[in-house]
Amino acid sequence: MSSVAGKTVIITGSSRGVGADTAKILAGEGANVVINFRQKAPRANKVVKEITEAGGRAVAVQADITDPESRANLFQAATDEFGGLDVLVLNASGGMETDLGEDYALKLNRDAQNDALTDALELLPRGGRVVFVTSHQAHFINQVETMPEYDAVARSKRAGEDTLTARVPELAEKGVDLVVVSADMIEGTVTATLLNRARPGALDERREAAGKLYTVNEFAQEIAKMVTEDVENGHVELVGGAEDFLAKAGK
Repeated sequence: MSSVAGKTVIITGSSRGVGADTAKILAGEGANVVINFRQKAPRANKVVKEITEAGGRAVAVQADITDPESRANLFQAATDEFGGLDVLVLNASGGMETDLGEDYALKLNRDAQNDALTDALELLPRGGRVVFVTSHQAHFINQVETMPEYDAVARSKRAGEDTLTARVPELAEKGVDLVVVSADMIEGTVTATLLNRARPGALDERREAAGKLYTVNEFAQEIAKMVTEDVENGHVELVGGAEDFLAKAGK
């Protein structure tokens, strides 16, 4: 895909943070963007308003991607509003919540990602792309330890990545590409804030080890870039602080 102009993109978890900035960037490049939110409609509507006022096209859709019926409504909205789907950005993640059950991290970060891919394949044309957003803490979890407070989430996200990449041969038959985009802790995100609260100084430690942590917008720029970048199916794009993890992993 050489350009997103006129293409339709669903971005899960895009009412704030990295997902919202990715949506604004892609809409600015001419994409039709489906903003997905789980609970906070006003926040999602604000993102849509910013996009449309700038001349872009976007719609906000409430959907919990762990729920099959809700997730189906998300994909139906792309068809109803824009006529189909060309790109799925799997940005929604979590698992540090304390009130959603001890298996919620796996349910969201592995099972829901895989189910969303299955649903998307019903709509994605040849030349379509799926972008899975993750972190170095998750991508390298089998080689590099992370903070105990994040270990379960990191392992669930790695499980999600492994589940998706195992489907690359299936995707290739359908002419659909998968790209994984991984970054270090991101300044200003909910996850970084929660981790720093649980382990004071965690952000400072990562800044020192990485040299620099990406901002929300800087990571969003990298994700948006990988929507159209000419890379191999299953490519993993490591951005921001990867050298530290690669060294620890012995790569």
